[in-house]
Amino acid sequence: MIIGIDIGSTTTKAVSIQEGRVIHKIKTKALDAVTSATGAFGKMIVENGIKIGEIGRIMITGAGMGKLKDDLFGIPAGKADEITSIGIGGMFLAGRNNIIIANVGTGTAIIDAQSGGISHMGGSGVGGGTILGLAKKLLSVSEFSGIMELAEKGKLSQVDLLMGDIMETGLSFLNKESTASNFGKMLDSARNEDIAMALINMVYQVIGMLSVFAAKSRNTDRVVVTGTGSGNLLGRRVLEEITAMYKVQFEYPENAEYTTAIGAALSWEQNLNS
Repeated sequence: MIIGIDIGSTTTKAVSIQEGRVIHKIKTKALDAVTSATGAFGKMIVENGIKIGEIGRIMITGAGMGKLKDDLFGIPAGKADEITSIGIGGMFLAGRNNIIIANVGTGTAIIDAQSGGISHMGGSGVGGGTILGLAKKLLSVSEFSGIMELAEKGKLSQVDLLMGDIMETGLSFLNKESTASNFGKMLDSARNEDIAMALINMVYQVIGMLSVFAAKSRNTDRVVVTGTGSGNLLGRRVLEEITAMYKVQFEYPENAEYTTAIGAALSWEQNLNS
């Protein structure tokens, strides 16, 4: 059994992989890399009744992995490159090679993952951390659940300048409900619910457009969305609108938020088999 641990800036995720299958998965929060890794490992074995002797190796990736030693509780611990881990995990979950991945976490990374190599195409500091940070300042809300609860009741027309505000008809494939400028209207009557919706809309529009540019540069019409942000249902609605405009499909594989941890664990198995 291989344990893969992805130390994120806010959440750490861990998975157990055996014979090419994901057996267990957990996530936890901590303030530093060592506490994150040991806490995730401890939670994994305690909650799932795993015996130390069943674990052959631990593979760690993500922020602060350089602070960890070459073993964890006497078990050999290796370090996996984060971009490579996203690529390996993404291909595994998608069930195919040659994919574009938008990994949405605190920020967003765009990965070109192929059987012949994995590369970082670029990305943006815009991601889940952007939503949390702006919501804390603008809405005095610091938990994602609270932001989502507000956003569900929000109206973009109170905050965003829409095409219908500046034109009587649509423009090209943009209809009157399309955003012309994020936060470009901001009515005095805008409620916290409206601002929360506008935050999510802005962030996922950026993610969506980066993904479209990446996909078109590789002559594909599909992008695999991974990371914690892949499960944001309002964000998915924004990406659906981008699909309608640009004909690029977004896929959300099962266990997508654990992609990097899965890829870290599988990177060791691939090294053994290569």
